[in-house]
This record gives sequence, C-alpha cells and structure tokens, in this order.
Amino acid sequence: MFAATRLIGRRIHGTSDVTVPKLSGFSIVSPKHVAVEYADGTKFKFSSEFLRVNSPAADGKVRSVGGDKVISGRRFVGIMSAEPVGNYGVRLVFDDLHRTGIYPWDYFYELGSNKFGLMRNYIKTLQKHHLSREPPPRRK
Repeated sequence: MFAATRLIGRRIHGTSDVTVPKLSGFSIVSPKHVAVEYADGTKFKFSSEFLRVNSPAADGKVRSVGGDKVISGRRFVGIMSAEPVGNYGVRLVFDDLHRTGIYPWDYFYELGSNKFGLMRNYIKTLQKHHLSREPPPRRK
C-alpha cells in the first residue's frame, strides 16, 4: 500500500534529504489531537491547532502581516473528520471549516521532526505582530 521508505526534500527547514519510513498508523485521538506512527517506531502526536496553522493549503485564512503569513486565533480549533486521499495522505476538515489542506504522510513526518521549532517560530511571529493564539471574542 505505501512505499517502504521514501526520500523527501525538506520543505520546512532547509534542503537536506530525509528518508521517511513507511506509515504504520494514523488516528484522530480526539477532536484536538492526531497520532501518526511510522514503521521504524517513530510516533508523533499533533494538536489540531498545530496542524491547522501548518496547513499545506494555499489558502487557509492566512493574514499577511508585515510580510509574514500568519494564522491567529486557532488555539481551540478541532478536527471534524479525516478523509483519505489516495495512498499518500489525508484531508483534514477543521471545525473552522478549513478543508483544503491535504497532508501527505511525508509532511506529517516533516512536521513531527520540526515540531518544537515550528511552534516556537509560530508563537514568536504572533507576538511580533501583537496577535494571539486565542480566538477573537464572539460578536453579540
């Protein structure tokens, strides 16, 4: 079903190549978390907020602020469903109605390998532009 290993180029931090092991498990743990496991025993757990702000979709309600592309206010976003896309990935449907991001299995591996740095950079970018992870207050 999936290739045993695949060589991918880093899209996130540089250009070095990484060998991605075969996917062995994917599950939505709760509306707020996804677990991904690979054949070599590597496991990643992602929050829905992390996956939403790192969506590979071209759109995704991105604000351009000072030249930075920023998605804010997604701390409590949840995942409503996951739809398989061929043998290579999954489309995640979020409760903010974002549904255009297709997450290839390789991309989950890249995200997991860089998870802490990506989240740190995301928070720094929000702080730089005086934005928040918290959703804006509801209008009455």
